[in-house]
Amino acid sequence: MKLTDITKAEWTTYVGLLTQEQMYSIVGKEYTTDSYFNPLQDLNDNWIISVEEMEYCTNTEYLWVKDLPLIIYEPIPAPPLS
Repeated sequence: MKLTDITKAEWTTYVGLLTQEQMYSIVGKEYTTDSYFNPLQDLNDNWIISVEEMEYCTNTEYLWVKDLPLIIYEPIPAPPLS
């Protein structure tokens, strides 16, 4: 599944899947003015970025993120409050 296959209403359901090498190449880099990539790991140890980071990327060096495969977002559960 690709970015063009989903609606804006589905943006919170999906994330872009990165390889570890891709993650290292974009972490902390601007995807548009004053907005920076913030790759995370999901429940399955996948490196991911948000659909917003993909969609709003205007930095020509990183436009390849628009073609990342999409997966369903599975967040790491927050630790229980004590």
